[in-house]
Amino acid sequence: MKAFYTRTGVALASIATVLGILYAAYSHGVAVTDAKWNAKWADQHLLQARNAAAATTLNRNEEQRRQTAANQVGSDARDQIKMATDAGTAADAAGDRVRNKAGKLAAGARCSPSDPGIAERGQAATRAAMVLSELFQRADKRAGELAKAYDAARIAGKTCEEAYDSLRINTAG
Repeated sequence: MKAFYTRTGVALASIATVLGILYAAYSHGVAVTDAKWNAKWADQHLLQARNAAAATTLNRNEEQRRQTAANQVGSDARDQIKMATDAGTAADAAGDRVRNKAGKLAAGARCSPSDPGIAERGQAATRAAMVLSELFQRADKRAGELAKAYDAARIAGKTCEEAYDSLRINTAG
């Protein structure tokens, strides 16, 4: 029976050795696989960090481009407003000259010759000329106000369109 125990012991030792070798091989495989995954994870992490840095740089450049474009649009709008204001001032001065001339013409209609019938007709003509002169002055003043409002609205609309286009153009490409 001693031989049986010896054989059983040798068999158990052999099985234990084989199991030990299998466990060592398994442990080595797990360690190698873990090392490979850790290397892949580190590479992926580095790639993501580079992509994030590139995206951040790209976004900053786009933000700066948009801000520069918006600043330029604002500057252009201020220049246009100044030109429109200057043109409006010149138009107001020209309108004042025309209104003064119309007032002088209306006042000149008051001259009456010696004929009393002509004088009465002249007074009626003078009143009509004064009414027309006043009407012309009001219409001219209102036209100037409307022109200024139109210029301001046009400049604001163009500025808005240009600002929108400056933001939109590079987002498609």
